[in-house]
Amino acid sequence: MSLRKIIHVDMDAFYASVEQRDDPSLSGRPVVVAWRGSRSVVCAASYEARKFGVRSAMPAVTAERLCPDAVFVPPDFTRYRAASRHVREIFLRHTDLVEPLSLDEAYLDVTQNHGGLPSATAVAQKIRAQIREETSLAASAGVAPNKFLAKIASDWNKPDGLFVLKPDAVEAFLTPLPVGRINGVGKVMDGKLATLGIRTMGDLRARDVRELESLFGRYGRRLHELSHGVDENPVMPDRPVQSISAEDTFAEDLPLTDLEPTIRELAIKVWTATRKVERLGRTVVLKLKTREFRILTRSLTPASMPESAEELADLALALRERVQLPDSTRYRLVGVGISNFREADDLGAQSGLFSGY
Repeated sequence: MSLRKIIHVDMDAFYASVEQRDDPSLSGRPVVVAWRGSRSVVCAASYEARKFGVRSAMPAVTAERLCPDAVFVPPDFTRYRAASRHVREIFLRHTDLVEPLSLDEAYLDVTQNHGGLPSATAVAQKIRAQIREETSLAASAGVAPNKFLAKIASDWNKPDGLFVLKPDAVEAFLTPLPVGRINGVGKVMDGKLATLGIRTMGDLRARDVRELESLFGRYGRRLHELSHGVDENPVMPDRPVQSISAEDTFAEDLPLTDLEPTIRELAIKVWTATRKVERLGRTVVLKLKTREFRILTRSLTPASMPESAEELADLALALRERVQLPDSTRYRLVGVGISNFREADDLGAQSGLFSGY
């Protein structure tokens, strides 16, 4: 198989940057895109605010405590979507193979490019220059032989940077990186790998793939492939969002009544992620896995979606009442999600959750 040329473009502090662009008085100031109040979460933070530890998905009250001088700006998704469409139009000048991940990032396959530019690096440079010139916004980009590597590369010289990872440099580049750089390696998986003495990609690469498969199933093979920089997943243009979810596996199995703190944390993650897609969800989902690895899902399609992460969590928590298992049942995993996505125009004026769109 011939090597692909993949670019991952990530707009820098996108929502906050749009606000700073449209209101010059915000330039250079710590901007937090969020409604104020105990029920609000941060949608985005400028780099000036991030210096104080402010991050997206953080409760707004925490952000205010960390950065008392922050300027809070309510999100305006109409403007963010307009900027995103302009950026996507720039992408399509160079290739038809564009896979948007959200309003502010996308993969591009430029193995063949429309402009006849000599390299993927030249395409990335051109795209970043056009974004800067036409939108007054900054974008970082990573160029690599596949999607996994391109996403890591785009984060390497942030903000407003470009990093090119050539095929012959892949293994040396990956060797010292922590395994936490792999998508799907969260706190629990990272802890399991740590008990095996696996802390870096190089450590992972050194283990026998059969050992990893015996421990983690098919994901073990996937981990081993990624440690070598192997990722055959193609760029998939025009793939609409069907669902957004987050889940967590516990260090020890817990009863249903003890899951509330985790459900509320997951609801914040899901809520924040839904603000970055153009389609609108209709159904709230609660996922559970028992100690015996039995998987249960419970869902609800309310007349109108909630208006905060807290209300999303309340709906997910209420779905526990539909879990008709003995009180002695213990659970190893819980997940919260939103599914049944539709185009915004199809849903009309409903959708309290997405009223900012």
